Amino acid sequence: MNFIAWMIVGCEIAFWIVILLGLTTRYIAKKEKMGFFLLALTPVIDLILLLVTGIDLYNGTKATTAHGIAAIYIGVSLAFGKSMIKWADERFLYYVTKQGAKPIRRFGLEHAKHGLTGWFQHLIAYAIGAGLLVVIINLLNNAQQTEALSGILQMWTLVLAIDFCITMSYFIWPRRMKATIKQ
Repeated sequence: MNFIAWMIVGCEIAFWIVILLGLTTRYIAKKEKMGFFLLALTPVIDLILLLVTGIDLYNGTKATTAHGIAAIYIGVSLAFGKSMIKWADERFLYYVTKQGAKPIRRFGLEHAKHGLTGWFQHLIAYAIGAGLLVVIINLLNNAQQTEALSGILQMWTLVLAIDFCITMSYFIWPRRMKATIKQ
């Protein structure tokens, strides 16, 4: 694995550690402002990855799949970050502190609408990440150096289209609540 791949892994680990520390500080230590501060550090992790990736490419490194995944990571983190923190917050509150409502499972039209919301978040992530990839490709202006980035962009476009088809299938074949059998 190259340096950028390790940075992505490190940033992902740091993202979840910061969230876990923020939630623990908020709910266990009862220091809400400090917990909020820790949770607010998540965009700083994205900025670090963006800077390191940009500097690496600016210094002439041939772009790899890891550089493209860094753009995806940044797009996904920015588009889904708030909802991921909310998801973790609800589960931490219910399962760890034994407070709050149990996280709901969605079925039928509610599940389909939630899936569509997720797809729109994916579209936003795509716009951010693809925008970064296009900017990098155009700034470096070297097809040989950025070939991997173009490949990542094409693959992500395909993934976005597949995600859309899956999301639309929720409206055609809605998720049904499983019947519980009592014995």
